[in-house]
Amino acid sequence: MSEYPVINWIEASEAHSARWRSESGVPPPKRVVIADDHMTADAAFRLASEGTGMLWRGDFQNARQLLQALARRADRKPKKPRAPASSPTEAFHLHRQAQSQRARTLGMLLLPFEDDHSISLRRAPDVRQACVEAYGPADGPYVASLRELLGLIGAHEWRKKGVEIPALGDRIHPHYGVFSPVRGEYVGLVAEAPLPSLSLAFDIGTGTGVLAALLARRGVMRVVATDQDSRALACARENLARLGLTGQVEVMETDLFPEGRAPLVICNPPWVPARPSSSIEHAVYDPDSRMLRGFLGGLAAHLEPKGEGWLILSDLAEHLGLRSRTELLAAIDEAGLKVVGRMDVRPHHPRVSDAADPLHAARAAEVTSLWRLAIR
Repeated sequence: MSEYPVINWIEASEAHSARWRSESGVPPPKRVVIADDHMTADAAFRLASEGTGMLWRGDFQNARQLLQALARRADRKPKKPRAPASSPTEAFHLHRQAQSQRARTLGMLLLPFEDDHSISLRRAPDVRQACVEAYGPADGPYVASLRELLGLIGAHEWRKKGVEIPALGDRIHPHYGVFSPVRGEYVGLVAEAPLPSLSLAFDIGTGTGVLAALLARRGVMRVVATDQDSRALACARENLARLGLTGQVEVMETDLFPEGRAPLVICNPPWVPARPSSSIEHAVYDPDSRMLRGFLGGLAAHLEPKGEGWLILSDLAEHLGLRSRTELLAAIDEAGLKVVGRMDVRPHHPRVSDAADPLHAARAAEVTSLWRLAIR
């Protein structure tokens, strides 16, 4: 047990401990109390706000209702309105700070898991398969937050149902911790861009494998799809097998580029240059634009002389003041590349029209682009 974080509590005057599980890397609460159906939402919110974990011993469905009540309290507007952010960048950082605090508070409602991932509480669902998909095979009892479990269940349902990809004419089934291609506008750009060649393509950071599959369906004879995340690699391989494309697409574990050159190299890096607060945020946040700069810096060495590199990137970071267009163009130029074309599309996800979103102005102005790059 010393290999893992441990959670400790007192129950019936006896000391107890168990392995603590958190996919987001949150440390276990330092103080834990036993809670059941008699605990009121106000009392639970006070404890959660103080950082006290509540290990649930009551009815599972009542715990879900209590979590919803905690969320309503966490989302209440403060009695004293905060001063408006002085800039989009400050608004972004305040928003992330508020999200982090909310997650910590709601993560204080805890559940005990048995050594087979089951939950021995009244009216508890069978969550064993969802836990296996996220945590791996069971290896002993543990404690995790109800909020995290609901995320695992949601991911399990997405994995079963899949995401319809109109440009592919099929479904992609994302795994837990792998970015789901729910924003179809960038997939549509890859479906419409003129292919420079049908012989070979590299898909850098393939994730679910959706873009590699799309290139194969468009007639590219061989695609090498790379990633360094084990969940992404398993997810891509499963999706490509389901689509019958394993003969065309090779999935390879490597950091960015495979060996050799290709007439087409594509990359859809994380769009926001900020530090992820958990492992599953790496698909959204790219600290110091490391993946973006790595792709641009290595592209010329992996492109055939008349080939194209396709960079799929949102300009949301520009509207948030986190990266300027000048910086992006300078990075392209410094890499010995030139822009030979660009295709743009406006996103159509619900947040674009949500005026209550603290980042609404930036989201409303956002444009997703496919930059067609070539060696200078």
